[in-house]
Amino acid sequence: MIKYFVILGDGMADEPVEALGGKTPLEAANTPNFDWLCSHGELGLVKTVPDGMVPASDAANLSVMGYHPRKFYSGRSPLEAVSMGISMKDTDVSFRCNLVTLSEDEPYEEKIMMDHSSDEITTEEAKILMVAVEEAFGDSDKKFYPGRSYRHALIWNHGSEKIKTTPPHDILERKIGSYFPSGDHAAEISEMTRKSHDLLNQHPINQNRRKRGLRPANSIWIWGEGHKPDLISFPVKYGLQGCVISAVDLILGIGICAGLKPIEVEGATGNVNTNYRGKAEAALHALLKENMDFAYIHIEAPDECGHRNEMENKIKAIEQIDALVAGTIRKEMEASGNPWAVLLLPDHPTPLRLRTHSSDPVPFVIYRSSNDPKKATGLPYSEKAAASTGLFLPEGHVLMDRFIKNNPV
Repeated sequence: MIKYFVILGDGMADEPVEALGGKTPLEAANTPNFDWLCSHGELGLVKTVPDGMVPASDAANLSVMGYHPRKFYSGRSPLEAVSMGISMKDTDVSFRCNLVTLSEDEPYEEKIMMDHSSDEITTEEAKILMVAVEEAFGDSDKKFYPGRSYRHALIWNHGSEKIKTTPPHDILERKIGSYFPSGDHAAEISEMTRKSHDLLNQHPINQNRRKRGLRPANSIWIWGEGHKPDLISFPVKYGLQGCVISAVDLILGIGICAGLKPIEVEGATGNVNTNYRGKAEAALHALLKENMDFAYIHIEAPDECGHRNEMENKIKAIEQIDALVAGTIRKEMEASGNPWAVLLLPDHPTPLRLRTHSSDPVPFVIYRSSNDPKKATGLPYSEKAAASTGLFLPEGHVLMDRFIKNNPV
């Protein structure tokens, strides 16, 4: 039985960067394992997010996993809520609640979104702040749940999805007043957000963070509304038993809704200092020891570096994924003697210049241990090389069929 690995470097694709001599971070990084998979596999471009949809990780990862976002997308936050173990009723609407850093001195509407992650606040600190938020704003219909680091949830019974909200990572270094929500409950959400600054700004947790040279988590930001998701089972759809490995609740939630086993990895953080090798080893254990067939390995680090405009760290993250994820899997699978296949790609670009996601197609590689060496591309893994092949998939949800069923649609 073939063992299938998806290696997804979130936000790994980028644009040419002047400081890198016109290369992208993928081109500048040392990626011998990516390049080996590419030179012995199939290389092309895929558009993971349909036109008209926001190029976010929710729609993009649904697409990569084989689910058409226009049909199956029900909002970002409900997928995260599933991963957090929150049981949603049909009447519930879920929102993502970030702990963010706003500039200090201006009136609230004039404040600038400095950091969507509050310097990646620790889960332990965040939990204390979110307890304070729940005590202040929770009621019989609204409940705030602490998650990981800066990512948390608001569940609103009889809430409304007829509202427009904005992700905080899309408005970095901009004044927030132009991005308050509009639509149902907009005034109530805006009022909670304003009052949260008064609640959190001088909280002992944030006073201590300032003393340590860290940004305070001095406001909440509510976005990502949606209802309870309903996905077709991945094992039914593809006939494979599998797992999902990620430090991000959103990705774990998609996997759980799709019938994949979530696997927690010690030291997995969602940033550049995550446990790369541990993720690869967890996937190998699931497929070789637990007799699973499929592992979806998601690494958030390049995306976070893109949002923070950290060029050197983005290159470092790409090199770590190459060496410690792709390299570990390649070595162990070659030694195992099992037939195996890898799908390598980002979910979307996160260009350093933009500090947020773009809708551009991303480079994908499909490698199979059964590939005919005579049909190898001989190309390195990069955006430019992928474009040169002429292979382009305009609909991302068909890529999984191509990978698993070897169906060249």
